[in-house]
Amino acid sequence: MADGVPFLQVVRGDATAEEIAALVATLTVVAAARSRAAEAAKPAPVRTNWNAQARLLRAPVRPAPGGWRRSALP
Repeated sequence: MADGVPFLQVVRGDATAEEIAALVATLTVVAAARSRAAEAAKPAPVRTNWNAQARLLRAPVRPAPGGWRRSALP
């Protein structure tokens, strides 16, 4: 209520303090659950393969035309 306007307002009826407290508690639980769900849904960091050990492996080089080129490429 920084600007003096209440966050919640009873428009109709006469809510008791317990009913308003129950409403605030429910909204707090829902907001916390959504926050946890949003954190869990964050995508995993993108993994690049520039340092993967599999890059060090290569198919065996066999004598063939252009085999010398394949011998230098991973």
